[in-house]
Amino acid sequence: MAKGSSKTKSMTFICLFLFMLNFHSSHGDPKEVQLLLSLKASIDDPLHFLSNWETSSATSCRWHGVTCDNNVNASHVNAVVLSGKNMTGEVSSIFQLPYVANIDLSNNQFVGEITFNYSLNSLSPLRYLNLSNNNFTGSLPQPLFSVLFSNLETLDLSNNMFSGNIPHRIGLLSSLRYLDLGGNVLVGKIPNSITNMTTLQYLTLASNQLVDKIPQEIGRMKSLKWIYLGYNNLSGEIPSSIGELLSLNHLDLVYNNLTGPIPQSLGHLTELQYLFLYQNKLSGPIPQSIFELKKLISLDLSDNSLSGLISERVVQLQRLEILHLFSNNFTGKIPKGVAFLPRLQVLQLWSNGLIGEIPEELGKHSNLTVLDLSTNNLAGKIPDNICHSGSLFKLILFSNYFEGEIPKSLTSCRSLRRVRLQNNKFSGKLPPELTTLPQVYFLDISGNQLSGRIDERKWDMPSLQMLSLANNNFSGELPSSFGTQILEDLDLSNNQFSGSIPLDYKSLSELVELKLSNNKLFGNIPEEICSCKKLVALDLSHNQLSGEIPMKFSGMPVLGLLDLSENQFSGEIPQDLGSTESLVQINISHNHFRGSLPSTGAFLAINASAVTGNNLCDRDDDSSSGLPLCKSNNQNPTWLFIMLCFLLALVAFAAASLLIFYVHKRKSLSEVRKVENEDGTWEVQFFCSKAARSMKVDNVFSAVKEGRVVSKGRNWVSYEGKCLENGMQFMVMEISDLNSLSTSMWEETVKGGKVRHPNIFNLMGTCRCGKRGYLVYEHEESKKLSEIVNSLSWKQRCKIAVGVSKAIKFLHSHASSMVLVGEVAREIVRVDSKGVPRLKVTPPIMTCLPYLAQETRERKNVTEKSEIYGLGVMLIELLTGRNAIDIEAGNGMQKTIVEWARYCYSDCHVDTWIDPVMKGGDALRYEKEMVEMMNVALHCTTTDPSARPCARDVVKALESFQRTSFC
Repeated sequence: MAKGSSKTKSMTFICLFLFMLNFHSSHGDPKEVQLLLSLKASIDDPLHFLSNWETSSATSCRWHGVTCDNNVNASHVNAVVLSGKNMTGEVSSIFQLPYVANIDLSNNQFVGEITFNYSLNSLSPLRYLNLSNNNFTGSLPQPLFSVLFSNLETLDLSNNMFSGNIPHRIGLLSSLRYLDLGGNVLVGKIPNSITNMTTLQYLTLASNQLVDKIPQEIGRMKSLKWIYLGYNNLSGEIPSSIGELLSLNHLDLVYNNLTGPIPQSLGHLTELQYLFLYQNKLSGPIPQSIFELKKLISLDLSDNSLSGLISERVVQLQRLEILHLFSNNFTGKIPKGVAFLPRLQVLQLWSNGLIGEIPEELGKHSNLTVLDLSTNNLAGKIPDNICHSGSLFKLILFSNYFEGEIPKSLTSCRSLRRVRLQNNKFSGKLPPELTTLPQVYFLDISGNQLSGRIDERKWDMPSLQMLSLANNNFSGELPSSFGTQILEDLDLSNNQFSGSIPLDYKSLSELVELKLSNNKLFGNIPEEICSCKKLVALDLSHNQLSGEIPMKFSGMPVLGLLDLSENQFSGEIPQDLGSTESLVQINISHNHFRGSLPSTGAFLAINASAVTGNNLCDRDDDSSSGLPLCKSNNQNPTWLFIMLCFLLALVAFAAASLLIFYVHKRKSLSEVRKVENEDGTWEVQFFCSKAARSMKVDNVFSAVKEGRVVSKGRNWVSYEGKCLENGMQFMVMEISDLNSLSTSMWEETVKGGKVRHPNIFNLMGTCRCGKRGYLVYEHEESKKLSEIVNSLSWKQRCKIAVGVSKAIKFLHSHASSMVLVGEVAREIVRVDSKGVPRLKVTPPIMTCLPYLAQETRERKNVTEKSEIYGLGVMLIELLTGRNAIDIEAGNGMQKTIVEWARYCYSDCHVDTWIDPVMKGGDALRYEKEMVEMMNVALHCTTTDPSARPCARDVVKALESFQRTSFC
């Protein structure tokens, strides 16, 4: 019995020991538990991923994202993985976990500096550290680059805001295989010690501000498979020792200041698949050894100063899919061998000095999708096989010397979407099949020698948005239809068209520009054309049109340019035509108009050359029109007698009353009034009859004093306002220092704000006194784009991108002397409850550097393309959810979101740059469209203004993505 009792006690003790051991193992080390709970307390977890991180939980090793080792004696936290959980906050406590080997905090919004708050006396077990795609700041953590972390195999700190130099001790990370420090604000040289990392396979330092030369000893890093040093300020020549990296698969040195020739030694890189050297200052010919790289898939040497011939040995690159050699100084002929690359899809050789013909076999032996040979000296005919694969969708051949007829084989290429053949010597008739291509949205064959009629054929182009046949010899009548309901730009100018303007043009509801000048058109302007409510520019000059200006022109809401010069028009000019606020440029010269010039709108400051050659007079003796002054009633007694005989007293009284009302209304809307208050004398002007009728100047002052701030910038504040008398709401933008603006800039801003467009806030009035000024805008229930961008779907972002770009396109089409939109930034964009964006036309005072192109910052050669840069930045923000201002403010080193975006885009992984909100559903469904929009954004933000697209092209591109996504 005693023996049995003793045995029972022994078993009980053993069970108790094992229970205690298991209890400690399962619950984890108390210090580690406390560190994890401290981490949870310091971050915001909107997805509640850390919901089971509680002391009451059975074990910390089962907490979400936490993994423990299987040590029998004691279990410790081995890995913490919190990737892509949209978390924010600081995370320094995580680096105090003494046994952790794997930390992945990538794709969140974590902030702050990385610090190690404990002393490491022994080798750290950390092998994997990924902090990419966050908002970490400060210098790279020095303790990380020491022998204590020599176990580290993966270090990814990319796409943050780390600043300072790369530590010279980086070479001590002897086990490192993957290093990505790209997309930060690192400065200084690439330390030579980096070449000691002989096990490194992946090296990315792209999109920083690194300078000086690439280390000459880079050839020691024999394990390298990937080098990405693009988007820095590196200089000097490409080290020839790179040719010793025989395992290299990917070499990317783009957007630097590298000079000299391309090293011959690169031909030794037999494993190389991707070679990107574009946007540098490289010179000399392409080394013959490059054509020995038999595994090459993509070769991009564009935007350099390379010269010489393109070798026929290019035919050896049998795996090549993309060949970009554009914007160089290459001469000679296009090698015939390029036609025999079976995998070639994209061939872009534009802007060189190439001569000769397109190789006859080009397109026959490959799946060619994009061909751009524009701006060369090429001649001959378009080969019949150019669309043999049936996949060609972009054909760009403009500004060459191509001749002959447009081949019928091309007109049966039903994959075509964008065709630009302008400024060549094509002749003959327009092939009938060309006007039935279903996917073409952009067709420009202007500036050739084409002839014949185009009205006796079938036009069936349902995708067509832009058509230009200008500067040819087409004749006959104008086609009544083009087989599309979405045509926006139609240019048939400088031909031999005759007949009348078709009534059916009223069905072109999306038409924005209609140019029919320099033809032989006759007859009246059909009133039906006024049904085109989106028409911004109408040019009918240099024809034989007659009759009067349709009265309905005054009701076209966005008409900005009207050119009727050099015709046979007659009659009086409709007096209310000038009251159309959107109309800013008009030319009626050399017709038979009579009577007085309207004294409103575009006619007030019209140039004399725009009205000459008529029988017109001007009622304003201070006008710039150069017309004689209209004779007053007392100077023409005969006219007065007739009027007195035929007008009844009641009619005369009514007419006089209406005239008094009209003059009073006009004065109230156009004249500047003086208003005195304690601040001084204010110049006040209203542009909206509703505002003039319902609003008092005191309402504006009260809104500012009450201080209901809507938004603010460096030199401006926007307030909400309300008229107590009638409840009318409005917004006031207070500009604190008008002295920084010229008088003309203020006037041009006023003129720009008066335009009407569905994506532009209406400017109702202005007040100014000394250096202070107020812009009064209509009120609308809406939110700032910056406040809601991270909650928007892809469809909503597309709608906003299209709306803003349309507004800019509209403003640019009105440019003449009118102010442009200034700085395109998401702070001046508001979105209503229906998702419609609207922007404010403001003076260019909000100097937020991330949105300003280089030429704007330097205040030289500023053009419309300077605003396209800001639009591109905003597109990047829409795609990534990141704030350009925060990124620049966080690094203080002139870093912009653009460089970060270029780095991410080149990396070709959407997940590294897309807004985490869209990851999963939208990103999977619309990845192609997102990549294409990023491509547009990067084109908008290119350094060279002339290389940026115009607003019209941006709208077309964005709308095509929108249709592709949501048709």
